[in-house]
Amino acid sequence: MSVAVRYFSRSGNTKKVACAMAEALGVEAISVDETGAALTEKVDTLFIGGAVYAYGIDSVLKEYLSNISGDKVGRAVLFSTSWITKHALDVMRKALVEKGIEVVDESFYCKSKAVDSELDNVKAFAKKYM
Repeated sequence: MSVAVRYFSRSGNTKKVACAMAEALGVEAISVDETGAALTEKVDTLFIGGAVYAYGIDSVLKEYLSNISGDKVGRAVLFSTSWITKHALDVMRKALVEKGIEVVDESFYCKSKAVDSELDNVKAFAKKYM
């Protein structure tokens, strides 16, 4: 099964989650604003994460999601961190579903202040979808 981990993080909390997932899955976590983030080959499972910024997701992540080709992703698994709300999960889900991409029902979310204590749970969550 092929997997990819993509994320966008301003504070570094979502990056920590993405890197823990990638470690558990044996792949590299790549920020959506880095060279090499585009999916050039089909992946069975795309783990993708971001956070809420000004009641939406960052424009960089929004653009990345709008450019994903539905035929490059078998399914998506969402993750997010924030201080207050899980709203980024809803925004990402909607963008992917509009592309015809299946998004699994379960997602991983934790409050930003709890990220360091949740990394073992992050890894266990990722392994469930490998």
